[in-house]
Amino acid sequence: MGRCFDESKRAYEAGDGARAKQLSNEGKAHKAEMESLHAQAAQWIFVENNTDSQPGEVDLHGLYVKEAIQYADKAIQEAKARGETTVRLIVGKGMHSRDGRGKLGPAIEQVMEK
Repeated sequence: MGRCFDESKRAYEAGDGARAKQLSNEGKAHKAEMESLHAQAAQWIFVENNTDSQPGEVDLHGLYVKEAIQYADKAIQEAKARGETTVRLIVGKGMHSRDGRGKLGPAIEQVMEK
């Protein structure tokens, strides 16, 4: 994807608009495939992490922040629809994050505040 976009920029700068457009479209196709694969992976991770979860409990470990927010929002909406007043969102401590600080916790706290 990145290579296609880089080459597209170079082709455009060299005056080859047709090649730039072709490479840009190829980059967009790679991006769409990447996003689709990310979504599939997130779904798999979510399902695997929640097969043994208790009712009203959602484990968000292993998801990217954007994905975790989507799953948290969905869980909250589903709980509301069932008339439940409590949802337990599990995010972890961030021990596996690069900098050792959790990213999911603060993001999910913002979701909860909304």
